[in-house]
Amino acid sequence: MAQALDLVGERWALLVVRELTFAAKRFSDLRADLPGIAPTVLTQRLADLEAAGIVARLPGRGRGYGLTDWGRALEPALQALGRWAVAGPHMRFDRPISVATMLMSMRTLFDPARAGDLRMAITFDFGAGQVFSVEVAGGRLEVREGPAAGASRVTGDRMALAACLYGGRPAVEAGLTVEDPAALARFAALFALPQS
Repeated sequence: MAQALDLVGERWALLVVRELTFAAKRFSDLRADLPGIAPTVLTQRLADLEAAGIVARLPGRGRGYGLTDWGRALEPALQALGRWAVAGPHMRFDRPISVATMLMSMRTLFDPARAGDLRMAITFDFGAGQVFSVEVAGGRLEVREGPAAGASRVTGDRMALAACLYGGRPAVEAGLTVEDPAALARFAALFALPQS
């Protein structure tokens, strides 16, 4: 544990890893998705994570940073921390979240028993070119960048989606545009917030 914390225990380090879990990002995108981080701190965290072999600078102009295979292996630890935090007495649901946070919460709170043998795909369009598909099959939930062929499409803000999935707020009332409301309702039933 001490060696792991030497690599990712600095403030913001795990949040940088979370933000890179689903897609590569440029420095400016990371700053936008991590409100409150100073540019110098982000530069240092990226340098530290790159030196540790967790993050890699991607080739090509403007491609930014992505996780290495070893960096992607941190996801179960991030999910465990998320489950632990959401079950605690101090969890706050009023803070803005990034698209990566929303997607990570889906993978963290997904209940395979509720999914059973359900097969479905939904494409989430969060705007600004941030489009991800979530596919459920075989008791697993997979997230992929880009739209899925034949998937129902949900368009709207990530906070609105969180209110719908975890707060039970109706999609339209939350501000989402949904092609297939029944599909989104089936999808929302696959998540369970841990009890504190």
